[in-house]
Amino acid sequence: MGAGPQNPLHSNYSILNSLKMVPLLLFYAFSVLVQGYSAELTLHPNIIDEKSNNNHFLFPEGKSLVLPDPSDYFSSQLVSTSLPTNSFFQNFVLKNGDQPEYIQPYLIRSANSSISISYPYQNITSDFIEQIFRPDLTIYASKNPETKQRHIISSYSDLSVTLDLPSSNLRFFLVRGSPYLTFAVNGNTSMSISTVDPIRKLSCDSSFTKYTIRLGNHQTWILYASSPIYLSHNVFTIKSGGFSGVIRIALLADSDFQFEKILDTHSSRYPLSGSAILRSFALKYNWDVKGEGKLLMLAHPLHRRLLSKTDASVTVLEDVKYRSMDGELVGVIGDTWDLEAESIPVSWHSVKGLNKKSIPEIIRALGKDVKTLNASNISTTSSYFYGKLIARAARLALIAEEVSYPKITPVVVQFLKDMIEPWLNGTFGSNGFFYDRKWGGLVTKHGINDTTGDFGFGIYNDHHFHLGYFVYGISVLTRFDPAWGKQYKSRAYSLVEDYTNLGPKANQHYTRLRCFDLWKLHSWAAGLTEFPFGRNQESTSEAINAYYSAALMGSAYGDADLVAVGSTLAAFEIQSAQTWWHVKGDNKIYAPRFVKNNKVVGILWSRKRDSILWFAPAERKDIRLGIQVLPILPITEVVFSDVDYVKELVKWALTSVPKNRTEEGWKGFVYALEAIYKQKQALNKVRDLSSHDDGNSLSNLLWWIHSRK
Repeated sequence: MGAGPQNPLHSNYSILNSLKMVPLLLFYAFSVLVQGYSAELTLHPNIIDEKSNNNHFLFPEGKSLVLPDPSDYFSSQLVSTSLPTNSFFQNFVLKNGDQPEYIQPYLIRSANSSISISYPYQNITSDFIEQIFRPDLTIYASKNPETKQRHIISSYSDLSVTLDLPSSNLRFFLVRGSPYLTFAVNGNTSMSISTVDPIRKLSCDSSFTKYTIRLGNHQTWILYASSPIYLSHNVFTIKSGGFSGVIRIALLADSDFQFEKILDTHSSRYPLSGSAILRSFALKYNWDVKGEGKLLMLAHPLHRRLLSKTDASVTVLEDVKYRSMDGELVGVIGDTWDLEAESIPVSWHSVKGLNKKSIPEIIRALGKDVKTLNASNISTTSSYFYGKLIARAARLALIAEEVSYPKITPVVVQFLKDMIEPWLNGTFGSNGFFYDRKWGGLVTKHGINDTTGDFGFGIYNDHHFHLGYFVYGISVLTRFDPAWGKQYKSRAYSLVEDYTNLGPKANQHYTRLRCFDLWKLHSWAAGLTEFPFGRNQESTSEAINAYYSAALMGSAYGDADLVAVGSTLAAFEIQSAQTWWHVKGDNKIYAPRFVKNNKVVGILWSRKRDSILWFAPAERKDIRLGIQVLPILPITEVVFSDVDYVKELVKWALTSVPKNRTEEGWKGFVYALEAIYKQKQALNKVRDLSSHDDGNSLSNLLWWIHSRK
């Protein structure tokens, strides 16, 4: 192993302990070159169907002592299914279930048989931006006020979660992007709404179905009822008489009369839930709606960019705006949305080809790097670092193929077999994969009884990161040895389906898209740990690697559906990284104070943007760059396609690169990006490196630099 970044602990758990913290062009076909023959795959242009597969392999069952019991919060009909472990509502099912979650545009908190809604303001510094939760309105039933019963999740989907407060006869339809909080009141129940700011005025229309609530903090909320409701108030509490029906509450984010009129017009059409249909480089949102009129929702900046320009059924209201951690949310009218991503080139080799004059140098480096491959000398038993070593070796085989140097291929292939087979056969010894039935997914031996084992893999942290490296290695090995790939196909698919499964019709043993968020359009890594700021992800490049590797596995096995799923998710992940992680000088999403000091986000939370990393301070800009670049792959060219931004980023990061021979691995990633616009200069720097990241090599860096055009 190299002497570069041996421990990029983007994992949350070890660091939490150590710091003692509490909690890309049309749709196209690409060539698939498998040893001995060439085939053409055309991705399915229509919906990626969930198809049945009766050849599912399950690793031996592992009994974990550290996983929480999901039955405390999920309804009985849901507990028997595979459950989400990185969802937007994960805090609702962890510990007391009372940490807020960001259901754009509001923060929602469930506690003590009540639901609180907050239109959060932001605390902004040069180092971070965070949303502050303040319970603007808290809704509960005045019936049985002493009853303190936990909420129950009666249903959930890609875009929504339904919370029931059984003792209060209240059901909340929490649909992401809705400017209204919608809930049903059953059983002629008396309801109360409390505030933390004094109620300055409560007024209603003549029908008693619309109330305007003005608070002392200058907020104005509008309450709509499906039938007459009679409200009274004192300084901090609004009470109703008995009521059955549907209530919708919306913040009047702009006092302009037209804004209120728009809210009035669309108040009767409400969503109960929302689902997302994954297509080839596209996504379709469908909302299950009730009521008359047209549905009003809110779109974040990436939605706005990807909304189909040819969809006449959708109307964008640019003047309807709500502030958000993710940029301005704008109004969109329509019961369905069509989002179209730019297609990306998922290829085994460099996108633009190599400079032929560089091949001898690359071959010399390959010869040296291959000599270091010896599975018996590998000391790490960590699923993350072990996976990185597998992927590093797999890169050598593909680079050798691209420069027509087959001499080393047998050595790499044997090394990959020696490394991968014990994990797939369950003979690794000190570690290995197991299946957890409680939540429905893979865990590791290290992680079964230790929340910090394998950086929290046993409590579903970083699954796409760890497994992505294994999937990459298996895909490359299958490319060079199809017979081996056929033998281990079911086990290989068990790994990739853990994080790319499309739902129970595809594979009932794994939850739907474990890490990928179909609303935000990127992944979360945090797993079953409660965090005040919600889900988080540090390394977008490793997330991209996971889906890119899934596409390569589909290519290796001739599975067009998996190719489509992996490449589509990778495309969305890339565009999300470019939207929210890459901080360009002209960035309009984040406050100028933060933009000035940061060229890339360190940790992105659902309601916070941080400059620090789990394993490094904000001052180490080179490491912050590196964790958003590794591993260097053909797809890296697409991620960093904006040369002007790359120049900004590298100039910013070079100021913190150590002058001595320490941490050479991180330097390699900075120089790799510098090669995009200063090829010769970067090449000389790379040649001078004494060591490399454990998932990288001199061969890979030379391949990358010599493929720059």
